[in-house]
Amino acid sequence: MALLLSLAAGAHAAVDASRRHDGAIADAVAARAAVVAELEIAGAPRRLRIPGSGGLADRWAVPVKLKTMTLGGHKVAGEARLVVMGGAAWEHAVPGQRLRATGKLRPAEPGEPEAGLLSASSAPTALQGPGPWQQGPGGLRRAFTAASARAGGDASGLLPGMVTGDTSALDPELEAAMKTVGMTHLTAVSGANCSLILGTLLLIARSLRLPRTAAAAASLAGLALFVVMVGPDPSVLRAALMGSIGLASVAFGRAGRGLSLLCVAVIGLLLAQPVLATSFGFLLSVLATLGIVVAGRRIMDWVPAAVPRWAAAGVAVPLSAQLFCAPAIVLLQPQFGAYALPANVAAAGFVAPVTLLGTAAVALLPAVSAAGELLVVVAAFFAGAVAGIARFFAALPGAALPWPEGAFGAATMGIFSATVLAAAWVALHPAAVVRAVLAAHARVVAVLEGGSREAARSAARQAVRRGLEHRSGRGTLRVRKPTSGRNHEWLLPRPNGPGPRRRTPPPGAT
Repeated sequence: MALLLSLAAGAHAAVDASRRHDGAIADAVAARAAVVAELEIAGAPRRLRIPGSGGLADRWAVPVKLKTMTLGGHKVAGEARLVVMGGAAWEHAVPGQRLRATGKLRPAEPGEPEAGLLSASSAPTALQGPGPWQQGPGGLRRAFTAASARAGGDASGLLPGMVTGDTSALDPELEAAMKTVGMTHLTAVSGANCSLILGTLLLIARSLRLPRTAAAAASLAGLALFVVMVGPDPSVLRAALMGSIGLASVAFGRAGRGLSLLCVAVIGLLLAQPVLATSFGFLLSVLATLGIVVAGRRIMDWVPAAVPRWAAAGVAVPLSAQLFCAPAIVLLQPQFGAYALPANVAAAGFVAPVTLLGTAAVALLPAVSAAGELLVVVAAFFAGAVAGIARFFAALPGAALPWPEGAFGAATMGIFSATVLAAAWVALHPAAVVRAVLAAHARVVAVLEGGSREAARSAARQAVRRGLEHRSGRGTLRVRKPTSGRNHEWLLPRPNGPGPRRRTPPPGAT
């Protein structure tokens, strides 16, 4: 079965690579041709922090699907994934919208899933609007971003990022601080968001005493609406899938079943999109879920029973995810965030209110704007607390320590993560540590005593080989002379032994 799955994934990867690297589109990308392209928006626009070579200060990256292109008087039809680099006119592009634009093609970076990049030289012209199921969520996201902007402060940019994944208004200094302390996963729709939504819906359904099957179906339906609201991008779909698996493992305490579901999900996603194998986002998502599934529940069980379970989960979940993701993060950013764990633990209590209140506000703003605005204000307070935590820990000395790059850095970080996990076990199991030390001491004593007895026996054997042998209880000392094929023994003369006695002269004799 493993061989068949490998062959299927390899065949799909080969076909996908041939589409991206062969044909007229690949030739145009390699030649850096100027084209007129008809595009379909495939994802939400993302603001770029670094100005481009053309001098544009406000630059946006938009994932698109190429439908047709015209170059050199010829029209080429084909489908390929591109990323458009354009100015402020691309900020309002909506997924599902069809546009026409001019620009110059250029190759993408090695390992990227896109066939190339399109540097737009003109504003886009709308050819077809998005469908109703795409236009509605886009309007909700824009209304929530506008309401968050009225909150002011760091929350105006952080709140849309934590709820809908829109980081266009995030302050660059705050973004750098969150990157330093390893909190950038909070500004994207990740498995944590999906786990919170799914867990809350499941809790509500069980509180209403719905059957287990009905509660699961209602929770999954609510999660599907959340995915549609934030945008059904591939990253969001993966996050929803991974978050569901992680929550099921922690909530039901079945790490083995959660691990099996994770393996099935990874195999299915790689079969559907083999290019995910080169995506660091997918890798980090899988590693975080793997850490929660494998170690999250065990770390919770290590915590003493006197500690509330919600507090144990607040430490166990970020710790397990951080330890498993750290070796891969080093490959992207060769530094060690000394305060990543305490920062994430401190912010964990504020993430849930921001996600839940913000999601409810997104749904209420079009219908009951006053209630939606109130929820935005409350969620902005918690988002401001998250921003304050990120800035505080990032300002501490030694917040970002240098770490080796490449494979050596990843290997050493893996060893460090294993050491931290072992240290956590030792700190939370003092009685077991004492028992293990005493057992080890007993084993060492037994080995030493066994070695001393063996040394005594060896010394006795060496004495025999030298020719002397003492037989206790007989009062004799015998000499052995080993000869070829024989082993004779001669008795030493004894004063009272049998045999002729030597004559001794009488006293006074000469």
